[in-house]
Amino acid sequence: MKLIKRLILLTIICAFLGVISIIGMYFYLKPELPSVEVLREVKLQTPMRIFTADGKLISQYGVKRRIPVSLDDVPETLVQALIATEDSRFYDHIGVDPIGVVRAFINLVVTGERGQGASTLTMQMARGFFLTREKKFSRKIRELFIALHMEQELSKEQILELYLNKVELGHRAFGFGAAAQVYYGKNLNELNLAQIATLAGLPQAPSTLNPISRPERSKERRRIVLLRMLDEGYITRQQFDEAAQAPVSAKKHGAELALDAPYLADLIYNEMVEIYGKEIAETSGFNVYATAPYAIQKAAQEAVIQNLHDYDERHGYRGPLAQLWPALPPLEVEPVSTETPPLANTESSQDALLEDTPRFNPDAWSEEKITAYLDSVEEIAPLVPAVVLAVQERSASVIIAEGERIELTWDGLDWARPYINDQAQGEDPELASDILQEGMLIYIRKRAEDDVWQLGQFPDASGALVALNPENGAVQAVVGGYSFYHSQFNRATQAKRQVGSNIKPFVYSAAIDNGYNIASIINDAPINQWDASSGVAWRPQNSPAIYDGPIRMRVALGMSKNVVSVRLLRGVGLDQTVDYLTRFGFDKDDIPRDETLSLGSGSHTPLEVVTGIATLANGGFAVRPYFIDRIENDLDEVIWQANPVHACEPCISDESIQENVELSEEDIEAQLAAEFNQFGDTKGDPTQEKRSAERVISAQTAFLVTEMMRSAVRANGNWNNKTYWLGTGWRARNLLQREDIGGKTGTTNDSKDTWFSGFAGNLVATSWVGFDDASRQLGRTSRNQNLINKNPEKFNWIGNAMIGVEDGAKGAQPAWIRFMQAVLEDKDEVIKQIPDGIVRVRIDRKTGKLTRRNDHTSMFEYFRAGTEPTTYVVDDELSLPIDEEKKKQPEIEEIF
Repeated sequence: MKLIKRLILLTIICAFLGVISIIGMYFYLKPELPSVEVLREVKLQTPMRIFTADGKLISQYGVKRRIPVSLDDVPETLVQALIATEDSRFYDHIGVDPIGVVRAFINLVVTGERGQGASTLTMQMARGFFLTREKKFSRKIRELFIALHMEQELSKEQILELYLNKVELGHRAFGFGAAAQVYYGKNLNELNLAQIATLAGLPQAPSTLNPISRPERSKERRRIVLLRMLDEGYITRQQFDEAAQAPVSAKKHGAELALDAPYLADLIYNEMVEIYGKEIAETSGFNVYATAPYAIQKAAQEAVIQNLHDYDERHGYRGPLAQLWPALPPLEVEPVSTETPPLANTESSQDALLEDTPRFNPDAWSEEKITAYLDSVEEIAPLVPAVVLAVQERSASVIIAEGERIELTWDGLDWARPYINDQAQGEDPELASDILQEGMLIYIRKRAEDDVWQLGQFPDASGALVALNPENGAVQAVVGGYSFYHSQFNRATQAKRQVGSNIKPFVYSAAIDNGYNIASIINDAPINQWDASSGVAWRPQNSPAIYDGPIRMRVALGMSKNVVSVRLLRGVGLDQTVDYLTRFGFDKDDIPRDETLSLGSGSHTPLEVVTGIATLANGGFAVRPYFIDRIENDLDEVIWQANPVHACEPCISDESIQENVELSEEDIEAQLAAEFNQFGDTKGDPTQEKRSAERVISAQTAFLVTEMMRSAVRANGNWNNKTYWLGTGWRARNLLQREDIGGKTGTTNDSKDTWFSGFAGNLVATSWVGFDDASRQLGRTSRNQNLINKNPEKFNWIGNAMIGVEDGAKGAQPAWIRFMQAVLEDKDEVIKQIPDGIVRVRIDRKTGKLTRRNDHTSMFEYFRAGTEPTTYVVDDELSLPIDEEKKKQPEIEEIF
C-alpha cells in the first residue's frame, strides 16, 4: 500500500508539474501563435484562370491547383469518410483528442518511436497552415497550442471547410475540389463512393498513396477508409463490398478547358505577371477575361492549322518518324499461264487472295509493346502517333496508344506523294505500299471537315493569324503558330518578317494625301536605276513580270504592280513616306530608308500590320491592340475594366487630323501601371463616355484606299467586253460572296514570306505563312492529280490542289478565307457609309478622265471633292478593249 500511495503521489506531482510546464510553455509561445485575423481571413492560394470574352475557360496558371468549395457543396459522404478515417471524435474534442494523446504516448513507451496518431483534423490544419512536418517535440507542442487556439476562434464547420480546401492531395492538387478534377476530371458531387474513399485516404501520404503513382497502395488505403466508414455506420456492407471491389479509375486530368488557346493565354499571363508579379498573379485567384470570343478564337486556330497542313501536304510526304521493325518483302506471285483458261476477274481475285493471306513477321512487335512505346511518343494535337500494322492495296491498318485500331483509307493516303525538296515533289502514289510499310511510326490526324482519319505529318512551315475589332483594337483572335507546346515563340506578336506587298495600301494612302487620286495614271513600265555606290542597277520587277503601261492607281494596287508602288514613293518622297507610315503604328526604326520600302522590304509583326489595316478599315483612327477585357478577383468582383479608345465620330475632338504621337516603352508601361495597380484600385468605368482614338488620316483617304483594296479581292470589269482583270486576292470574294471585304496579298522575294491582310464585317485580320528559318523559300508545287480528282470543285482556289510558286494568295490567304468563312457565316454585311467630302463621277477606264460615254469604256469612280478630273477624254484617247493575252494573269490560266 505504501508503494501504491507513493506512486499515486508521484503521479499527482508529475501531473501538476506537467500542467505547470504546459501553462508556462503556453505563455512562452503565446506571442508566436497566429492572430485571430489570420485565422478568420486566411487566403487560399488559388490559381489564375483565363477565359474568353464569353466566359469559356482557356487556361489556368499556378503551381497549386485549387478549386475552393464551400461546406454546403461537399458531399456528406466525403465528410463522413474524412471524420471516420482522420478524426472520429472531431465534433467532440477541443482541438486536441486526449484519447488519441494517450494512445500515442503508450505507443511511444512501448515502441520507443514517435508517431502521429494523436493528430486531429484541427491539429493537421495547424500544421498545414503554420508549421512543417518535422517530427520534433517542439513542433508537436506548438501544433497542440495552435489547435486549441483555432478551436477557440473558429467553429467546427469553419475548420472543416478550411481543411477541405487546404490539405495537400498530390499532383499539385490542394483541396478536395481540385483533387476531384485532377484525378477524375469531375466535380466533387459527381464522384462515386469508391472515388470519394480514394481521395479521403490521400491526406496521410499523398505522394505514395495517390491512385496515379501507386494504384495498388491507393487501393489498399481505400479499403481502410471504407472499413472505418463501415465501422462508424456510415455505409452498409453492400456499399462496402461494391466500393472495395471497384477498379482504380483515376488518371491525370488537366483543367477542364473549353478551348486550349495557349498563344492567347500566354500573352495575357505575361501581362498579368508584368503588372502584379508572378506570385500574386498565380495565387490570388484572378479571373481574367480576354477580348477574344470563343468562336472567333477557335475558328482562327483551326484555320491556321488546316492551312499549314494544306501547304505541307501539297509539298509531299517526308516519310515516317521511325521504322520500328523491318517489314516483310513484297510477296512475289507466279504469273498466270496464258494456256490456262482465264478466270473471271483474275487480277481482282489475286489481289483479294494476297490481302486475305496472313503472313507472319517474326520481327513484328506485340501489341502491348507497341502501345507502351506509343505512350512515350509526343502527341502534338491534332496529330496522333500511330504504328502501321498492315498495308493493303489502297489502305493501311494502324494502332494508337489507347490500343484502338484505325483503318486509313485511300482517301486519307492519296495526297502523300514523296517530298523531294521545297521546289519539287515525286510521282503521285498508286498503292498504299508506295507510302507505308508495316512497322512504321507515323502521325495520323482526323480531318475537321469530315472526321476522316488520314496520314499526317508535322508541318515544316509556320503560320500566324491575328484579328482585331477595328473600332477599338480589341484582339478577337491570335494564333502564333501550329503548336505552342512545340514552340512557344509567338509569330503573331514577336516575328518581324518582311511584309512584301502588304505595305502597299499604306504607300498608296500616302500618295492619296499628297496629290494623287484613285484614278491617277501611273506608268507600269520597267525601272532601271543605276546605283553609283554599288556599281549595279536596281531593277524592281513586277510579279509576274508583266507590264501594262499607263494604268490607274486602283488597278495598280489591285494587281499589285511593284513598279507603280516605286513610282508613287518617288512622287511622295522617301522621307515623307517614312514619316507617313508611322501614323499607322509602324516603328520608324523598322522602316527602310530606301525605295525598297515601297515593295515591303521592311520587317514587321502580323500584329503591327493588322493594326495598320485597322486604321484604314475604321476610317482613319489609330486604335491600340489590347487583349484583356476585364479582371475579377477571387470573389468574382470586377477590379479592372478595359477602357479603350474608340474610332467613332461622336467622341472625337473638333480637330480634323492630328499628328501621330509615338509613345515610348516607358510611356506605355506608365499607362499600364496607372491602369493596373497591385490591388486593382484603378479599374475603368464601363459606363463612362467613350474615349476618342486619335485620327491619323482623313476619313476620305481611308475610304479611297479601302475602295482600292476591294478591287484587290475580286474580279473586275467584264470578260465579254475584254475589260476583265483579276485582283491578286480574287479568291476571297469568290469564296465569301460578300461585298464588304477588301484586302491585300503580300509576297517577298523568293517567296520567303507570304501574307494576306484584309477586312470583312466588323473584323480586320492578317495571316502570315513562312519558315522560321527566314532564308528558306516556301517553294513551288506541281500538279497532284489525286487531289484534283478528289476535289475538282476546289481545284485552283483553295487547299492542296493549288500549283505553282507559293505566294500570298496561295500560302497565307486560304487561312484568312477559312477564318472569315467561319466567323461571318451568319453575319450580315457591314457596308460603311461614304464619308462627307467624297464625290462619284463617270470616268474613262483607260485615261481616268471624265467621259460622256456610258458603255464598257467607262465606269464610276470615287474622288475626294476637289480632286476629281476636270477634263474630258477625247475620241483619240478612248479606251480600246484590253488585249486578252496582255492582261491575262496566272490565276486565269488556273481557272480555264
